[in-house]
Amino acid sequence: MAGLSVSGRMKVSTLRKGFQKEFGLTLRLYEGKRFADEDKTLANIRTEKGTGGALSVAKNMKVGNLENKFKKEFGLKVQVASSDDSYLCNNDHTLAQAYQKDN
Repeated sequence: MAGLSVSGRMKVSTLRKGFQKEFGLTLRLYEGKRFADEDKTLANIRTEKGTGGALSVAKNMKVGNLENKFKKEFGLKVQVASSDDSYLCNNDHTLAQAYQKDN
């Protein structure tokens, strides 16, 4: 089964590239109200304490659930956007559905 495994030691740039490659969508990560620095690790940019566990992301995961899991596990605000980063995806769609609507 394809998917993406995420840990706190991962760099922002690595996560964003892996997410784009695996799901065809853009993952926006925030450090406070600004976009996160691409060279920092997820642990470095978090504003709240998370549970610190690893996270597996799959195509059948809903956008809203994914965003909530990042908040819970890593204390990070993320949003899923279209492949060209021009709009935010519907929280009720799975990642696969969001990708289909984008193309």
